Amino acid sequence: MLEFFPPICYTYVWRFEASVFLQMLPYITKGKVFSMYKILKRRQLNENVVLMEVDAPFIAKKALAGQFIILRVDEKGERIPLTISDYDREKGTITIIFQIVGQTTMLLSQLKEGDALLDFVGPLGKATDFEGAKKVCVIGGGVGNAIAYPSAKQLFNEGVEVDVIAGFRNKDIVILEDEFKKASTNFYITTDDGSYGEKGFVTNKLQSLIDAGNKYDLVVAIGPVPMMKFVCEVTRPYGIKTLVSLNPIMIDGTGMCGGCRVNVGGEIKFACVDGPDFDGHLVNFDELMKRNSTYKEKEAHDREHCRLYKAEQ
Repeated sequence: MLEFFPPICYTYVWRFEASVFLQMLPYITKGKVFSMYKILKRRQLNENVVLMEVDAPFIAKKALAGQFIILRVDEKGERIPLTISDYDREKGTITIIFQIVGQTTMLLSQLKEGDALLDFVGPLGKATDFEGAKKVCVIGGGVGNAIAYPSAKQLFNEGVEVDVIAGFRNKDIVILEDEFKKASTNFYITTDDGSYGEKGFVTNKLQSLIDAGNKYDLVVAIGPVPMMKFVCEVTRPYGIKTLVSLNPIMIDGTGMCGGCRVNVGGEIKFACVDGPDFDGHLVNFDELMKRNSTYKEKEAHDREHCRLYKAEQ
């Protein structure tokens, strides 16, 4: 009978079978299912950014730079996407780095080593395509450096010449400095206020490197949407291929809901299955920024009323 069903029906049948299996899993594993995604390491990188290493061997086996996971802290929690910051196939671990900005990341930040996550799904999305690149500039802005790091590491390990520009507002929020130094040919830090590294924006440093004669095959920019937009404006006149990792509102993570749609070259793409990496010269950044601000008031309300937030005041 299934051969007469439209393709969408197969998805729902699969989802039904998966839901039944997940309901039976606690019995199959004698109640141990909820301890499978154990937090093996937790490190506070700065006041608002946390690193966690999670035991997830099946995801670690397949993970590549640019892909992401979706997690839930507990059975009442929301699903949030986080880009894979690192992976270790031998240890079977996935590293995530997140900024404490909302209720879920606040709850996540309260977990300690030995605690476990309820859901941890991935790897999702397409891996970053570095094919043919020989000289690359990887640019990260703020917590976006956590996403830029696996790209720099993979390229450097493959023998590619990698310049990294890591931008931050000030010295206090600098993260992953030692890690980047081990995964790059040249490493530069910029801060808006000049409190560490070179004063200025990542775009200033990129322009100076181009002016100095660096011939990049590829620029990878990951960070706040305005930063990625202006990096693309720097590279556009030179025709340098520029990849950006987009972070639109995401719910399903498998292409079903359409919540993460973005305008790329006049076409609608889904960041979860078509990305999250796209040609930055084709992205409609203004539309993306408008969509990302849709729930700002709701997010602020949730943060204000979160018991953890109140406890910190």
